[in-house]
Amino acid sequence: MVLIEARIAPYLLLACLLASLGHAQEPPSQSSATSSATSTSTPAKKDSAGSDRVILKVGNVQITQAEFESRINQIEPQGDAEEKALPDKDRRKLGDDYASVLMLSQQAVAGHLDSSPEVSRQLAVARMQVLSDAEFASLMRQATPSFEEISQYYSAHASDYDQVHIRRLFIWKRRDNAKDARVLSSEAARSRADRIRQAHASGTGEQKLAEELRKSGDGMLDVEPITFPRGELSPHMEKVAFALKEGEWGEVEDTPASLLLIQLVKRGRQQLGEVSSFIEEDLQAQKMQARLDDLKKKAGIWMDEQYFGTAVAPVPDAQRRAPNPPSELRKSAKKGESNNEEQHK
Repeated sequence: MVLIEARIAPYLLLACLLASLGHAQEPPSQSSATSSATSTSTPAKKDSAGSDRVILKVGNVQITQAEFESRINQIEPQGDAEEKALPDKDRRKLGDDYASVLMLSQQAVAGHLDSSPEVSRQLAVARMQVLSDAEFASLMRQATPSFEEISQYYSAHASDYDQVHIRRLFIWKRRDNAKDARVLSSEAARSRADRIRQAHASGTGEQKLAEELRKSGDGMLDVEPITFPRGELSPHMEKVAFALKEGEWGEVEDTPASLLLIQLVKRGRQQLGEVSSFIEEDLQAQKMQARLDDLKKKAGIWMDEQYFGTAVAPVPDAQRRAPNPPSELRKSAKKGESNNEEQHK
């Protein structure tokens, strides 16, 4: 997974400039010459002249609208068709920059810099990178999973997409930045939490309870439940949340600063349509990694371990968690605070 993410790093700018350098050395084509003659006799129109008309010249090199836009779009891909129309000042800036690249590349060739050892090395490395990226993109397309593969994976791992809708109750045992602030014991904090839970069970609304807590400064209660898919919570909090029955409360964390309890409001499962894109990415990455490993074996890659060191074994997903994860208060308190603040307004 790490290898694939690294290989997808953007090299488009380099590829575009290399294409420009290569084209700068080519003699003008017949189509370019014809387009040039046409553009000389016909006023240029942005919307009707056609993509083959010449819009830029540097020495004897002519660039058509199609060539210019395809290379610029590699650097700054546009979204919807309506967004592709650049303001004149921005298009002019891109044109000036592009013309400068062509001009400097021509000067470099005229000065035989392209045959110097350093530039030759850089061009060779750049060519290798462009070809590598092209092959990598081709393999990624081949590794795209089918809808049937995605559906089968979802069915086989359905429980991985379970989610809980929980309401959190924080009781502050110690307040920061407050003069002469009282410090609650764990027993006192639980007693405060019990009174809130009893009031809630008796029919007192979440809005009223949350407002009272906010005004007293004693804690925070989620007015609306928050959804957490499996895997988003820490192992301990997830274990507590998924073990509760709907309507039940459970204690998650008791620290010198706070007490955290959660209520399971509802249990559910993400549907295939909600997670298909994530499954597709995971399956594509798995297939791609397997393909790369196979290609490496067939290519007969050898590395001097005295120079490079020994290979590092991949870390299992289950062991990638931080050894000292942040407290549940710091980790999850911010999620939903904005919603609560809106409710309190």
